[in-house]
Amino acid sequence: MIKFLKNLFGKSEQQEKEELQQSLQKTKSGLFEKISRAIAGKSKVDDEILDELEAALISADVGVDTTIEIIERLQKRVKEQKYLNTDELHQILQQEIEQMMVTPQQDIFYSNEKPYVIMVVGVNGVGKTTTIGKLANMFKQSGYSVLLGAADTFRAAAIDQLKVWADRVNVPIVYQQPGADPASVAFDTLQSAKAKNIDVVIIDTAGRLHNKVNLMNELSKVRNVMKKILPNAPHEVLLVLDATTGQNAFEQCKQFTNATQVNAIALTKLDGTAKGGVAIGLSHQFKVPIKYIGTGEKITDIQLFDSKKYIQSIFEK
Repeated sequence: MIKFLKNLFGKSEQQEKEELQQSLQKTKSGLFEKISRAIAGKSKVDDEILDELEAALISADVGVDTTIEIIERLQKRVKEQKYLNTDELHQILQQEIEQMMVTPQQDIFYSNEKPYVIMVVGVNGVGKTTTIGKLANMFKQSGYSVLLGAADTFRAAAIDQLKVWADRVNVPIVYQQPGADPASVAFDTLQSAKAKNIDVVIIDTAGRLHNKVNLMNELSKVRNVMKKILPNAPHEVLLVLDATTGQNAFEQCKQFTNATQVNAIALTKLDGTAKGGVAIGLSHQFKVPIKYIGTGEKITDIQLFDSKKYIQSIFEK
């Protein structure tokens, strides 16, 4: 495989940092204001501050289970150090949360096999098609050949939307008529990719959570058909979640991780919410790394997720 560009779209590290800070501004200001109010006039971290902090983390949609563990870790630090002043609180929060999050692996590809196959899953309306378009553009800009597969045949609009993105990015797409067998589209896509020596294949799938059994059966069928062409495909099952939905993102993650072998998450619309803390809870509770984040509406507004930079952006003064 061609070496992947470390800085996407030629952006400098400073530009990426500024984009991330801007997208997390609503989350940061909400959390920061609540923490500042909690520690105002106090010199050390006490139970009252921890209670206020717990409420602030839950309101940022970090999730109840993850929040409880964060507070327990802070209580342990207070007990061990006897005296923990409020100036240290932000730094210690960063350290503890960072330890709790699953770090994405350094290499963007989970396999050297070609074509590298990404199966994209997620409910309708989370920004799945837009994320596929951004990824296709990102890979193409990095020198890869890309092929899209429109296996969300349940909605005619899904096929049309993906075709629009394929035209915009100028990459080929495999599609059939609405109502066609999704597994058949996946099969045709991989056959075409092998014949044309394509580097990266991105396959869209149906976004309905009609019921868990049907979802599991459909996704399993798509995966099994892929394996007839490439035994190790898909190499990546990317779950797209909308950060603005807060707790609904947890339920969707639960459903999809039960239904298929999700090994990466793309978190969209991070710039439009004060609930950006959802990334912490998702990573901690489901042990699936967040791989990409959407930082805006432009085609280049996508970043490889870095948990350390994300946490710093939220908690740095």
